[in-house]
Amino acid sequence: MKNLQPLFKSIIILLLSVAAVTGAQAQSTVVRGTITDAKTHQPMPYVTVTFANSTIGGGTNTQGKYNISTTGNYTKIQVTFVGFKTATRTIEPGKEQEINIALIEDNQALSEVVVRSGKKKKYTNKDNPAVELIRKVIAHKEQNQLENYNFAEYKQYERMSFALSNLSEKFKTKRIFKNYQFLFREQDSTAIGGKTLLPLYQEEKLSDNYYRKSPYAKKQVISANKQVKYDESFVDNQGLTTYFNRMYQDINIYDNNVSLLSNQLLSPIADHSPDYYKFFITDTLKDQQPNLIELSFTPRNTNGLLFEGKIYITMDGNYAVQNAQLNVNKNINLNFVRQMQATLAFEKNADGKYHLSQSDLKIEFGINKNKGGGVFGERLVSVNNFVVNSPRTDDTYKGPAQVIASNAAEKDDKYWLMSRPDTLDAAAASIYKNIDSLQTIPSFKRTMDIATLVLAGYKNYGTFEVGPANTFYSFNPVEGLRLRFGGRSTPLLSKRYYFETYGAYGTKDKEWKYFLSSTYSLNNKSIYSFPQNYVRASFQHDTKVPGQELQFVQESNFLLSFKRGANDMWLYNDIFRLDYVHEFTNHLSYTIGFKKWNQNAAGALQFQNLLPNGTLNDVGTIHTAELSGSIRWAPHEKFYQGKLYRTPIPDKYPVFTLSYAQGVKGLAGGDYNYQNITGNISKRFYLSQLGFTDVTTEGGYLFGQVPFPLLDIHHANQTYAFQLYSYNLMNFQEFVSDHYASIAIDHNFNGFLFNRVPLLKKLKLREIIDFKALWGGVRSENDPMNHANLLRFPSGANGGTYALGSTPYIEGSIAVGNIFKILRIDFVKRFTYLDHPGAPEYGVRAFVKFDF
Repeated sequence: MKNLQPLFKSIIILLLSVAAVTGAQAQSTVVRGTITDAKTHQPMPYVTVTFANSTIGGGTNTQGKYNISTTGNYTKIQVTFVGFKTATRTIEPGKEQEINIALIEDNQALSEVVVRSGKKKKYTNKDNPAVELIRKVIAHKEQNQLENYNFAEYKQYERMSFALSNLSEKFKTKRIFKNYQFLFREQDSTAIGGKTLLPLYQEEKLSDNYYRKSPYAKKQVISANKQVKYDESFVDNQGLTTYFNRMYQDINIYDNNVSLLSNQLLSPIADHSPDYYKFFITDTLKDQQPNLIELSFTPRNTNGLLFEGKIYITMDGNYAVQNAQLNVNKNINLNFVRQMQATLAFEKNADGKYHLSQSDLKIEFGINKNKGGGVFGERLVSVNNFVVNSPRTDDTYKGPAQVIASNAAEKDDKYWLMSRPDTLDAAAASIYKNIDSLQTIPSFKRTMDIATLVLAGYKNYGTFEVGPANTFYSFNPVEGLRLRFGGRSTPLLSKRYYFETYGAYGTKDKEWKYFLSSTYSLNNKSIYSFPQNYVRASFQHDTKVPGQELQFVQESNFLLSFKRGANDMWLYNDIFRLDYVHEFTNHLSYTIGFKKWNQNAAGALQFQNLLPNGTLNDVGTIHTAELSGSIRWAPHEKFYQGKLYRTPIPDKYPVFTLSYAQGVKGLAGGDYNYQNITGNISKRFYLSQLGFTDVTTEGGYLFGQVPFPLLDIHHANQTYAFQLYSYNLMNFQEFVSDHYASIAIDHNFNGFLFNRVPLLKKLKLREIIDFKALWGGVRSENDPMNHANLLRFPSGANGGTYALGSTPYIEGSIAVGNIFKILRIDFVKRFTYLDHPGAPEYGVRAFVKFDF
C-alpha cells in the first residue's frame, strides 16, 4: 500500500486539475447573436458589442452577427453604433447564450431655431470649433497609427467581388441570358448596385500580418486564397487579381492621401485638409464610451479628388477615429464612378488606442453616371486577433513583403467554412460554382471567343490561335500594300514548348517576310505568366523603320500606316536571336542573349562610303554579332498580362534597367567590335491635389567605331498618335549618337486648374504638360566626315541624319485630357534644330487612354 501512495497522490492531483479546468471552462461566458436595425429589420455590420465597463468585445460581421467571450464575471453587454441609441442587455455569467438586439435610431429632436440674416455667413477656418477639432486629430495622427507600435500582428480576412449592376428586368429576361438565370442575384433595391446583380468575380484571402518598427518590416503571409478562375486562353486570372487590388487598395484614413482607382484622394485628416475641406460638428454622442463627436465634412471644390462624409472622433484625449463614412461628391472628376461608399470601423486595444477592425469599400461604375447597367465592386476587409508589442523572431520579418503559401489555393470548402470570420450568404457562396458551370455552356464560350478576337486580336482554335488581327493588313511607301498572317501555339499544345510564326508579303517590293520562334519554359509555367523563366530562339526576315520604338503596339499595326512627312528610309533585316529570360518573385530579372543581325538598306535609304578617289561607293550588307545582358528591377511592380503585352499598372515605385551589349568581330560573321551600355530609371511621383508626374531618365555610351546604323538612333515618332516614350516632332533616323542622356517629364494635374473654371469643370477635363530633352553627340571616331570608310549620314530634301551638337533637342506639349473620358489631345512644340529639312515646329497629337 505504501508503494501505491505516490500513485494515489498523482491521481488525486490529476482529478483536481481536471476539476479546476472544468470549473474554469464552466465559468467562461460566451454571448452571440445578431444586431439589426429596428426600423428596417436589416442586419447591421460594424456594430461594437462589448461586456459593459470593459474593453472586451468585438464587432458584428457583414451579416450583423457577433460572438464575444470572457472569463470575467460580467453581467451585462453593451451595444453601440453611431447614430443609434446604445443598448444594454443583462447576461448570465458562465453560460453560452444568444441575444439578438434591434437598435433604435437616436433621433434627438431639437427645438426649432430660425436665424434670419440679410447676408449668408461665410464659412471660415478662423475661430471654427470644427477646424480646431480636426487640427487636434491631425496632431494626434502619429500616435493613433499602427506605426506607433514597436511590433504588431493580426489576422486578416479579405473578400473582393464584382458584378454587373443596376440591371433591368428586360435585360435579365433577354434571350441571350436564357441559360444563365441561375447567375442573377437579388438585393435590396436601395443598396448600391440596384436590385438585380449578375456576379462575375469573387476572391477571398486569409493572411497573417506582421509589423516591426525598427528595422522597418511589414509582411503579409497569405495562408489561403480562393478566386473565380476563367479559362486562361481568355483571361489572365493573376493579372485580373492584381488589377482589382490596385483599384481597391487598403484605405488608411491616417495617410495624407488615400490611393483609390489609380488616383489619390486627399484624406479628411491630411495635414492640410482644412485648406481643401469644410468641417462641421453635427452631433455629440455622450451615451458612447468614450464620448464621440460626429464631424461632417465636404469638399470646398466638389470637382476635386476629395471625399465627403462623416468621421467620429473619440473624446478621451486620443482624438482617434472610431468610425468613418467616406463618400464622393457626384461632381468629382473621376470617370465612370456612379457611387462610392467606404465604411471604416475601429476597435480599442488593451492600451486604450484604436486599430482598424473592418473596412468595406463599395463602388459602382457606369458609362452613364445616371442610368443604365454598370459594374458593382466591393472589397471587405476584417481584422482580428490584433496583438501589439509582442516581437517575433527575425525570420518572421525577413523576405518579400508578401508571401503566398504553396498550398494557399488548395484549401477545401470545409477549411474556408471553419476559417472565415463571418459566413458567406447563399448568393456569395454560390459564385464559385456558378462561374464554373457558366464556362461549360457553349454559348458563353462563343461569346468569350468573339470578345478575345475583338479586344485582343486573337482567334483561338484550341492548340493554336491566329492573330493579331490588326496586323493582317497595312501599307507603307516601301512595301505598298502589306498582307500578313500568323499565330502562335497555346498551353493546350504544351506548357513547356511555345511556337510563334507569321508570313507577310508586300505588293510594291514583291518581297516575302517571315518570322519563326520557339520557346521552352524552364519552370513548367506559361511563358506569359509571372515569374518568367524560359529560353527562346527566333529568326526574322522583315522590314523596319530605323528609330521607331513602339510601346504596346505591333509594328505591322494598321493604324501605323498613317504617318506625317517623308517615311521612305527603311531597312531589310535578318535577325537571329537566342535569349534566356529569368524573373524572380521580387521583380528582379535578367536577360542573356546572342544576336546575329544583317542589315540592308531599303527604300530611299542608302549605305554609302567614300572611296580614296572621292567617289561614293554603295555598301551592301552590314553584318554584326552581339552578346548582350540586361538587369531589370521593378520593386512592387503590378501589371496585367494581355495576349500581346504586359501592361504596367502605374505606381509610386521606380523601375531600374541596365543593359550591356558587346559586338564581337569575327563571331558568326560579325564585322565590328563595340560595347554599348544603357541605363534607364522611371518613376511616378504623386503630388496629392496637384496630380502626378511620370519621370523617365536614360543615358547611354557606345565604345568603338561603328557605322551609323549601329549608333543609338533616337526614338522618333511620325505618326499622329502621341507617344510618351518617343520624340513626337522628331523625324525617323533624324538624330544618332554614340553618347547621350535624356529626360522625359509628363505631369497630369488631374483637373486641379480646370476644376476652378466654372464652364470647364462641368466637362471634367484635365490639364497635362509634357517636356522632353535629349543631350548627345557623335565622337570624332564615329563621324564619317573624319573617316571615309564609315557610312555617310543620309541626307536629302526631305531630311537626313544628324549628330546632336552642344544644343539639346527639346520639345514640349500642353495637353487637354479626359475628352469624352478617353481622349488626350497634345499641342506639341519643337524648340531646337528647326533648320533641319522637314522639321516641324508645331504638331497636334492624340492619345487614347481609358482611365478613372
